[in-house]
Amino acid sequence: MAKKLLTLVAAGAMLASSAAAAETVKVGFMTTLSGPAGILGVPMKQAFELGLEHVGGKIGGLETEVVFGDDQRKPDVGKQVVSKMIKQDGVQFVTGIIWSSVLAAVYKSTVRRDDVFLISSNAGWSGAAGKNCSPNFFNVAFQNDMMPEAMGKYLSDKGVDNVYTIAPNYQAGKDMLKGFGRYYKGNVVAQVFTKLGQKDYQAEISALRAAKPGAVFVFLPGGMGINFVKQYSQAGLKGEIPLYSVYTVDAVSLPALKDAAVGTWGAQHWSPDMGNTVSRRFVEDYQAKYGKTPAFYAAQAYDTVLFLDHAIRKAGGIGDRDKLRAAMRAGDFPTVRGTFSFNNNHFPVQNIYIREAVDDGGQFVTKTRGVIISGHKDSYAKDCTMSW
Repeated sequence: MAKKLLTLVAAGAMLASSAAAAETVKVGFMTTLSGPAGILGVPMKQAFELGLEHVGGKIGGLETEVVFGDDQRKPDVGKQVVSKMIKQDGVQFVTGIIWSSVLAAVYKSTVRRDDVFLISSNAGWSGAAGKNCSPNFFNVAFQNDMMPEAMGKYLSDKGVDNVYTIAPNYQAGKDMLKGFGRYYKGNVVAQVFTKLGQKDYQAEISALRAAKPGAVFVFLPGGMGINFVKQYSQAGLKGEIPLYSVYTVDAVSLPALKDAAVGTWGAQHWSPDMGNTVSRRFVEDYQAKYGKTPAFYAAQAYDTVLFLDHAIRKAGGIGDRDKLRAAMRAGDFPTVRGTFSFNNNHFPVQNIYIREAVDDGGQFVTKTRGVIISGHKDSYAKDCTMSW
């Protein structure tokens, strides 16, 4: 009987070992790969693939399959892509996602219905940060309001009054201006919302010139920012009215902007000149592989791989979801940002820096000039009832 019992135990152990060995991590990475917004999504995909190389092609040491999808910057398309990833491809993790409007659509149809982890590599929609927070959602980038909050504080601390604000008319744009106003104590001359994807800003520039503000604050990511900053400089306003921004002047837009961006200021949680070991390796290998300096969009996608890899290794696999979730919540993975943790709503707690766009010997880059807020927490976590 004892021999038979030992045989059964051994057989059970072998089966368990085989099951663990057979675990495969399946990730659906959806971002915007087509159209003008592909200028942001393609570097994210590249950085995610670089991250995979750095973990040996096996996230958490397990066999890994990645399915890439293009949301075309359309919420309905995003929902369809994610639905296919879950139902047909069998992914356990959905990540990527640049736009808050796409994230909102996916979030509402995924975290409450499908048993998958949704991990944002960029979009920081406020609706996922407060009372509707979810144990199956993590954001490894930021909450939308965080950077404009820091910029609001920075301008208040400098005593800048009468600020003219501009953002595209969609969820993230509304979050950005709301966040700026939360920390900015001076007078907001105007709050202007433009069309998403707008190219011509002559009307807005004429209006702000007439308003004669003390400064202009904008959130215009990707091609929108390139067009606005160029037109702002061409109108002769850069030297007349200081321009401050978030998610607008970065490694994606600087090669196109060049001198037009020099002297503008931005708030950000990461910059290519950060000196920690993880960041240096990422920047150097990204530059070597793709021939360009990575923007924060890419850095966050790279961090997504490190986040998953660390949590899965720590949990000993993906079979025990509660154990895996606890490992993810720890937020103690190696990151390009150097320091990182999660708040109770699964959004980051991190430093926010002030950066200046400069001409560094013919290379147009951003330079970190100081910390605006250390360990910044988003303003919605207080409404999230999750507890650890």
